Amino acid sequence: MDSKQFKEAAASAIDEIANYYDTIEDRRVVSDVEPGYLKKLLPNGPPQEGEPWADIQKDIESKIMPGLTHWQSPNFMAFFPSNSTFPSMLGELYSAAFTAPAFNWICSPAVTELETVVLDWLAKLFNLPECYLSTSHGGGVIQGSASEAVVTVVVAARDKYLRETTSHLSGLELEDAIAHKRSRMVALGSESSHSSTQKAAQIAGVRYRSIPAPKETGYTINGAALEEVLKECKAQGLEPFYLTTTLGTTSTCSVDDFASIASTLSKYAPPNVPGEIWVHVDAAYAGAALVCPEYQHLTASFEHFHSFNMNMHKWLLTNFDASCLFIRKRKDLIDALSIMPSYLRNEFSESGLVTDYRDWQIPLGRRFRSLKIWFVLRTYGVKGLQEFVRKHIKLGEFFARLLKTRPDLFEIITGPSFALTVFNVVPRTGGKAEQDKLTQDVYELVNKRGEIYITSTVIGGVYAIRVVSANERAEEKFLQKAFNILVSTAEEVRNGQASQSNVNEVIKDVKGVGEVAVLSANGSAS
Repeated sequence: MDSKQFKEAAASAIDEIANYYDTIEDRRVVSDVEPGYLKKLLPNGPPQEGEPWADIQKDIESKIMPGLTHWQSPNFMAFFPSNSTFPSMLGELYSAAFTAPAFNWICSPAVTELETVVLDWLAKLFNLPECYLSTSHGGGVIQGSASEAVVTVVVAARDKYLRETTSHLSGLELEDAIAHKRSRMVALGSESSHSSTQKAAQIAGVRYRSIPAPKETGYTINGAALEEVLKECKAQGLEPFYLTTTLGTTSTCSVDDFASIASTLSKYAPPNVPGEIWVHVDAAYAGAALVCPEYQHLTASFEHFHSFNMNMHKWLLTNFDASCLFIRKRKDLIDALSIMPSYLRNEFSESGLVTDYRDWQIPLGRRFRSLKIWFVLRTYGVKGLQEFVRKHIKLGEFFARLLKTRPDLFEIITGPSFALTVFNVVPRTGGKAEQDKLTQDVYELVNKRGEIYITSTVIGGVYAIRVVSANERAEEKFLQKAFNILVSTAEEVRNGQASQSNVNEVIKDVKGVGEVAVLSANGSAS
């Protein structure tokens, strides 16, 4: 494909993409293909001779599109949003054109330097303490996902803890001490934390303990709950070294009590002393709300914590992947992750005057992801981002008001919080078991019919439905449509109009979709 053919193909592809977005609300939101559908449609191997773009492009609609779940549809109200916008797509286009692994500054200085500038912009926009800026001892780096960010900081926290608590030893005594400590080290997270913390502990080869986050505390953790777990760990001879706190949990969008957590840790493991507990703030989705001054009070305690992460690719109009990790002390990352083989040596890196982001992440190579963030920030501006977030907050309140008009059918469990409302279906008679089954049957029948897509969760032992409408095309009319569907489906199931055999068939048919869509208190993949 030469440049002339590329221009023609690109123009055709862009027309098709634009048309896809213009008509996306008319598509069934959830894919209903069967596992293995694509293998039946494609040949056993690639063609011997190259094919023209026009023939390749036809297969997008006929073969790929049926297997897509349309996350950008206004009828998509599941998980959390994964927004994409035209400015961010243009950023991806340029990134693909300028492709380079960009593991150090000299690979392409602009790749590194734009990332540093843009992440500082964001740190200020989110009202993060100055210690998270590159002009201080910290700074920001773009990771692939919030889960990747958690793995990165758990590894850094593990190495920091081991390094500081064994610094007085050497030789075999040091090796034995490190081996012993690693067997006793514990990463902590609340029972509402995303499952990425537990997975990161597994990857890092350390233990994991969960902190209770009951209904009484709004499914959050506080200093008192943390202190109880710290005491239990100490009694068992375990050594906590890391804690994930959350701004916007997956199941309910609850916010942990940062102030009391900081207070408890200052007594248990004072900051800046060997053995302090690394505290990470996971704000993957709800962190976007920090662009609005009315939410910026939530960062008041962050100067006491070690890292903070939010995903631009969820609620801030930037397509996947663009997960922004901010570190209070970048040396902690570099000490844990830096390796300097001869082929990476260069005068600029060795001068100490440049940033090599390969030392801030698990992989070596990295993409030019800051371009799309830069394009989005410049296209929408601060006011545009604030309006975007506030619009969805209002939509969440609108949907909650709709639910409250039918207290005979729905019971709100939490929310609306950051546009998310969690609720269940009220049975005519019976207790919790009947309510759980009724809610699950309604949820599965709604998704089976595919007009909208929602997810469920189990929170505090209660089966519930989650609805969050926060993509670019979200409007009141689509939430009204969702409410009407939920009402009619709830009445249908509750009145027994859907036969048990039909419900069983639905459950069987959506096993692949439904089981993925059910979120435990640990949440979904980010």
